[in-house]
Amino acid sequence: MHPTLPHRYGTSYFSSRGPTADGRLKPDVVGPGERILSCRSSSDPNRSAERDRGKGVDELYIALSGTSMAAPHISGLLAAFLSVRSEFIGYPDRVKQILLDHCTDLKRDRYHQGAGLPNLSKMLLET
Repeated sequence: MHPTLPHRYGTSYFSSRGPTADGRLKPDVVGPGERILSCRSSSDPNRSAERDRGKGVDELYIALSGTSMAAPHISGLLAAFLSVRSEFIGYPDRVKQILLDHCTDLKRDRYHQGAGLPNLSKMLLET
């Protein structure tokens, strides 16, 4: 998804599309996953926080895209939901249904957006 204009641009060109080989709708939902500012890793095993002190933002962070950026957004949303609505802990099928039922439709094909962009406010207020 476009990070600042999801309703305008919808899903990223590189996002996987459904249906699955057995005909199921995928993706389930979409999340911010394009040009997300993330921590830069180093292949240097001797790198330490002390060596990074004083480095600029560009040296410590990088913009990344893909499922590995979108999944933490959705996981965080679900963690926030469960921190408030703890009665749903242990009921993953119910939580998934609540997630799917409280998405904003991005007006894209269902095989591009699934149920849409999850909306935590709606999940909390309407459940």
